[in-house]
Amino acid sequence: MRGVHAWLVAFALLMSPGLQAGNARLAAAAETQVGVTLYYDPAYVRLDYPGGDVPADRGVCTDVVVRALREAAGADLQSLVHQDMRAAFAAYPRHWGLRAPDRNIDHRRVPNLETFLERRGLALPRSDDPHHYLAGDIVSWRLPNGLPHIGIVSRRHGAHGRPLVVHNIGAGAQVEDVLFAWPVEGHYRWPAAGQ
Repeated sequence: MRGVHAWLVAFALLMSPGLQAGNARLAAAAETQVGVTLYYDPAYVRLDYPGGDVPADRGVCTDVVVRALREAAGADLQSLVHQDMRAAFAAYPRHWGLRAPDRNIDHRRVPNLETFLERRGLALPRSDDPHHYLAGDIVSWRLPNGLPHIGIVSRRHGAHGRPLVVHNIGAGAQVEDVLFAWPVEGHYRWPAAGQ
């Protein structure tokens, strides 16, 4: 019964015009990174706080999400994730051997973003139906080598009708037909302003 309830909630969200407009802004903000973020660069960098960012011409997959949410929704994931990790550090993965939050890198790690989005109640059911993914949805995967990856569903669709995704997997921000290229690990929808 719980699965049915989750699908009903997801359907209600899908029908919300305010949410669709908010998601379109998020997708557009991700799409503007194409041609600007040219390099995949996972280097650890000391960042200003709050609102810190690596140079716009470089970054990793999480930086696509961080920059889009900052531009489209005014949400600073650096600050939001850091504050949540300070309040509930034990709820977050321990893959990196940290003993305390690190505001320079925590928001740039996919498992931390997945945990944060789940803790905020923004997770939706995973699905292999492309119609369940709206422009602006955040999707995470596990690559064949086990590494986590994340991107944002774009406003465009590919030749097969699937939504394209904005992500950075090695050649800077790109819009590609990768929604089902790897197993979907997480599906999230940021709330529209005022919801």
